[in-house]
Order: sequence, then structure tokens, then C-alpha cells
Amino acid sequence: MAKIKVTKVRSAINRTQTQKRTLEALGLKRIGQTIEHEASPSILGMVNKVSHLVSVEETK
Repeated sequence: MAKIKVTKVRSAINRTQTQKRTLEALGLKRIGQTIEHEASPSILGMVNKVSHLVSVEETK
């Protein structure tokens, strides 16, 4: 399965509680932090929900 790198690029201040919890579930705490995940449907769905706060790049 493909892997993706997710980087937090914007703050979660003034965001809904669900968006904050989604970032936490992805493992992102600080701006600039990068986490690598498998590109499963559940992870891609979470990334889609907070796409305005993160940047995503595919890796192999």
C-alpha cells in the first residue's frame, strides 16, 4: 500500500473540536510536524476533513 506524508501547516486555533481531534488522531501536534501514514481510506478521509490545515505528499 502507498504511503503519504502529512505535514501540519496551519494552526488549529478557532477550529471546530472535530477538526482538532482529527489532527490529534493523525498524530499532528505542532506546525511543521510531519507524520507518515499508510494511504488507507480512513486516513485519507481524515486528511480530507482537515485539508485546509495540512499539506500531503505521496511517497512510495
